Amino acid sequence: MSRYNSIAVIYGSDSSESEVSCRSGEFVAAALDDRKYDVYEIYARFGEWQLVACRRKNAMRVTFPEGARPEVDKTDFSVGILGRRVKFDYAYIVQHGAPGETGQLQGYLEMLGIPFSSCGSYASMIAFNKYACKSYVRDIVKCAPDLFVREGDDLEQFCAKAARTLKFPVFVKPTQGGSSFGVTRVEQPSELASAIQFAFSEGPMVLVEQGIVGRELTCAAWTDDGKVRALPPIEIVSDNEYFDYDAKYNGHSREICPATIPDALTQELQRTTCELYSFIGCKGLVRMDYIAAEDGLYFLEVNTIPGMTSASLVPKMVREAGLNFTDFLSSIIDNS
Repeated sequence: MSRYNSIAVIYGSDSSESEVSCRSGEFVAAALDDRKYDVYEIYARFGEWQLVACRRKNAMRVTFPEGARPEVDKTDFSVGILGRRVKFDYAYIVQHGAPGETGQLQGYLEMLGIPFSSCGSYASMIAFNKYACKSYVRDIVKCAPDLFVREGDDLEQFCAKAARTLKFPVFVKPTQGGSSFGVTRVEQPSELASAIQFAFSEGPMVLVEQGIVGRELTCAAWTDDGKVRALPPIEIVSDNEYFDYDAKYNGHSREICPATIPDALTQELQRTTCELYSFIGCKGLVRMDYIAAEDGLYFLEVNTIPGMTSASLVPKMVREAGLNFTDFLSSIIDNS
């Protein structure tokens, strides 16, 4: 029997990833065990938290139309519904981007003493900033050479430095973001400034990262009975120039699970993922991305709230591992 009764699944976000977050959140809410939990779906965007649907144990899902959605009381994380007050005792966070991956939502829940599914506020903050995270883990895993620029810096001077110190092509990325929003692959130094300006549309800090030639791989880990465990890795083969938004969500990629790589590389991926998980201080389910190059395994980034749509990478890993997805979600909740 679970320690928790009323599960709030929080989705939507304050970023470009809001639509993807909704799809992930609805998929998770539908998969949660309806014999164990009352499930409440909260759409949270720009400070407005509304109950969009609920499903009591062994009952049908009830939706609330726009204009009639109950507002969540953020003073105690509760909602008034059908003449009663429900105080949520657990939060399953499926907010891609801010504030669900930045540590802000986690900090709010920590102050209220509400347990939740993801990394804590400190680990989330470190992991979400790509430059900060790479700086944090460089001593234990290989990372691609990079440079960091803030909005307002001398862009001409920065681009000249990048042209001198990095090998092109490079990838220009907002330091805080996902789903490849604001990302550009840049072939020539003359194209760099405009790519950086484009990335600034997603946030005030940008990472310029030297491209690494190799196989793109991803691996996820979670905590089960106090032990960090890794799922089978996936190899990503994009039909496009790189694994961009179109390749991720419009079927223009092949996601090979399990990755057809040597056993030694599989073991290295899983071992490294578990080591990074512990080193960063992760909790819940986390996915990490890599490039396997001729000179070794390169770490790219951490996804503390990985995509959880029907087409996402983690559900494929779970199926490949022979695990029931509903039971897998229950284990994340029970081990929080």
